[in-house]
Amino acid sequence: MLIRRQFLHLATGAALSSMLPKLALADDDYPNRPVRLVVGYAPGGVSDILARLIGQKLSERLGQPFVIDNRPGAGGNVGADAVVHAPPDGYTLLLAGMANAINVSLYPDLDFNFARDMAPVAVFSKSPMVLEVNPSFPAQTVPDFIAYAKAHPAAINMGTAGTGGSTHVAGELFQMMTDTKFTHVPYRGSPPAIADLIGGRIQVMFDNLTASIALIRAGKLNPLAVSMRTAALPDVPLISDFVPGYEAYSWNGITAPRDCPRPIVAKLNAAVNAIVADEDFKAKLGDVANTPMSDTPEGFGKLVEADSGKWAKVVQFAAITP
Repeated sequence: MLIRRQFLHLATGAALSSMLPKLALADDDYPNRPVRLVVGYAPGGVSDILARLIGQKLSERLGQPFVIDNRPGAGGNVGADAVVHAPPDGYTLLLAGMANAINVSLYPDLDFNFARDMAPVAVFSKSPMVLEVNPSFPAQTVPDFIAYAKAHPAAINMGTAGTGGSTHVAGELFQMMTDTKFTHVPYRGSPPAIADLIGGRIQVMFDNLTASIALIRAGKLNPLAVSMRTAALPDVPLISDFVPGYEAYSWNGITAPRDCPRPIVAKLNAAVNAIVADEDFKAKLGDVANTPMSDTPEGFGKLVEADSGKWAKVVQFAAITP
């Protein structure tokens, strides 16, 4: 029996040893075929634009096509679900964003938890939210806007790109911190909401700057403040200048199924960080009012965890349901 156990032990060790070079080779050889980058939104939107920018650069750097796969629905959950349940081999990735962190609390009945079931790979950009009004709106500064809101409770219609999305929770956070109350008017995306803001049917938006920057530059929207410093609007004050502690920005990164091999995650992270440092990529991000951002997978994971907790409090405060 002892001899038999020794034989089995040696045989198992030999089998594992023979597999290790193959596994290492698979990681070193990655990617050796096209990679699918899933986007949880329709083509043409901000997430799709950013996915195509980073996908093209990854294709150039890693020598394989990064194919954009749009899977819109349920606030980005359809796309996230497709990646969570994909083989964890690095060939199916998600263009992740702030909405995925919000969805952890907004959709408690999902069969996955984004913060727990995704492997953070790399974050590459961030963009401010902009508190914007029609140029004819009576208040032209944030203090005047807050005073007007308190003098006209619930009379201000706040347009958003959809219930529970980044533009919604950013506005709810503002109300929570300023003791104001707006009437929420959700739309199917930013463009129709912006059209009604220009037309005067709604009075305010806390929009992703990327979606509004062209109309702001054209003078059709008045930016009262932004949620972070940005080269796109260098002279516009911060919301936190008037509401201390206010912070809300939209970030974008790449995640993989939870058990994606660490060497593949490390290789993708290094590639993305190199792209973020590229001047051409920085310029392309600047064109859509985004700022380069980079971190380790661990640092990106902490951002996801922190945002999930932060927005859970806002979802609870505003009693937001999908």
